[in-house]
Amino acid sequence: MHELGIVFYIIDDVEEVVEKNELTTVSSVTLELGEVSGVVPSYLDDVWNWAVKKHECMTEAKLNVINTPAVTYCENCAKTYATVKYGRQCPYCESGKTYLLRGQEINVKEIEAV
Repeated sequence: MHELGIVFYIIDDVEEVVEKNELTTVSSVTLELGEVSGVVPSYLDDVWNWAVKKHECMTEAKLNVINTPAVTYCENCAKTYATVKYGRQCPYCESGKTYLLRGQEINVKEIEAV
C-alpha cells in the first residue's frame, strides 16, 4: 500500500509550509489526484485520517481530493482523448504513437491553515 508513503510525504510538505509561515493549525489539505495515478482514494483517506492524528498541527485536518482525468495525446493526428476510455490506441486514427499528458499527478493544491 503506497498510499501510506504518499500521505507521509504530503504531511512532511505541509509541516514545512506550516513552519515557514509560522502557522499553528491546518484545517484542510486539497490534493489533485490523477485518474491513473495508481492511488486508491479510499485507502488514501483511511491512511490520512490515521496519520494526521499523530501530528500536532494537523489532528483535525481534512483531506479534500480533486480527481484529475487522464488525457492522452496522439503524435500521429495531434488529437487528445480520454485515456481510461480508449487506452493507448488513439480512437481517431488508431495509432499507438501516443503518450499520457496528464492523469498521473499527485499535487498538493491548497493548504488551509491559521
